Amino acid sequence: MSHGPRSGLAAVSSALLAMSRHLEVRDVLKTIVASARELLGAQYAALGVPDDHGGFAQFVVDGVSDEQWRAIGPLPRQHGILASMLHEARAERLADVREDPRFEGWPSAHPEMSDFLGLPIRDGDEVIGALFLANKDCPKPDGGCGFTEDDEELLSILAQHAAIALTNARLYERSRELTIAEERSRLAHELHDAVSQKLFSLRLTAQAAAALVDRDPSRAKGELQQVAALAAEAADELRAAVVELRPAALDEDGLVATLRTQVHVLDRAHTAHVTFRSHGVRALPAAQEEALLRVAQEALHNALRHADATRVDVTLDKHGQGAVLRVSDDGRGFDTRVVRRAGRHLGLVSMRDRAGGVGGALTVESAPGKGTVIEMEVPGG
Repeated sequence: MSHGPRSGLAAVSSALLAMSRHLEVRDVLKTIVASARELLGAQYAALGVPDDHGGFAQFVVDGVSDEQWRAIGPLPRQHGILASMLHEARAERLADVREDPRFEGWPSAHPEMSDFLGLPIRDGDEVIGALFLANKDCPKPDGGCGFTEDDEELLSILAQHAAIALTNARLYERSRELTIAEERSRLAHELHDAVSQKLFSLRLTAQAAAALVDRDPSRAKGELQQVAALAAEAADELRAAVVELRPAALDEDGLVATLRTQVHVLDRAHTAHVTFRSHGVRALPAAQEEALLRVAQEALHNALRHADATRVDVTLDKHGQGAVLRVSDDGRGFDTRVVRRAGRHLGLVSMRDRAGGVGGALTVESAPGKGTVIEMEVPGG
């Protein structure tokens, strides 16, 4: 191979391990491209995932600056050599891509490329991507390609594992979408039940107040005060539900900012005082950040809606390479020995599942009249 046998195997092993660490499709694509470019010593690398309309749903590059990429313009279409790799499903190794009869030119800001190696990424009979490299960093024979048969074989091995990693990432994202859909359905049912009960009580109380206005004005006044209180509670339920239903902006804002925003909104929406503090937490793997957010939301839901808490404190701190989340309240608490009833009522089972699903752990401390502390620890990346 282009590298020595030992260094070549070590490089392949390193690339495969890097791919296996990620679950997000975009992260997997970036890792595949960067690994391929480094492994074969190329100046440029790219990977395109086709859509169903003659273009690319995703296109990731390595070796091109952000400024260059923006200047290049829209994503390429499936034409020329790219189309050949996608539709004929065979490798392409060229001494100068610009001299190939299928070459159709580049945008003005596109970097110049000469020798070229590309091949499809396949999942069974389906072509799920096209991976290609350009400008091998090595002396080139006159009129020849810097990429060798050994390079093509090495890239083929990488592409086979890339197909597995990309398929796994897609399955993970699909399963997460289903989980989010299930959560939205659950929240919709909770919202319907909670607000319907409040509105029913509101209606009855208003009717009672109307009947008492003439014969007992003081009692009517009390009933109207109760109407105001019930309306405020219904508004609280709606605000809290909106916060939970709104997609968390983890990709844009990160976990710390997302948690801080949600705690701030809940503090304003509820009579309980809700605080947030964080120290030293760096970006974590996406799956761990989402699990921490969902556990925090569930714990806040319990404290604010079921525990009659007057104060809820949320902290997120660095712990080794990972982080530890702590949600404590001064509410009514419960007997942790009554696991079945409390677990079903407070969502403890789902919280433990979330923690375990990302390699973390969840602990719960509570006692009647003593409040509750829920702590989740994740290992980091």
